[in-house]
This record gives sequence, structure tokens and C-alpha cells, in this order.
Amino acid sequence: MEIEGYCVKCKAKRVIEKPTAGFNKRGSAVVFGKCPTCGTKIYRIGRTKLHDGMEAPKK
Repeated sequence: MEIEGYCVKCKAKRVIEKPTAGFNKRGSAVVFGKCPTCGTKIYRIGRTKLHDGMEAPKK
């Protein structure tokens, strides 16, 4: 599954390498991984198919 995120170093949308689904401190769904071009961390906010079956932590 290809998930795109914005790389702030390349200043372009890139496909996230090794995407990992999770939740931030506020309980919002996030996906994080690395930029395939420069190796910078990419962090995307929003629910994806990787989050299927996962529940947000309770506040």
C-alpha cells in the first residue's frame, strides 16, 4: 500500500517508505516513516487503511 506524505526537506509529496500507523498524544490517527529520496522522517496526520482494526487510545 502506497501512502503519500509531504517531505519538508524535499518540499514535495513522496511515498512514505515503511509506513507505520499509530496515534499521537491527542489520539489522532497518524502515519510515519521515511522519505525514500532523502531519508527524512515523514509524518502524516489522518486515518488510512493501515488503521483498520486499531482503536485510538482513550484520553
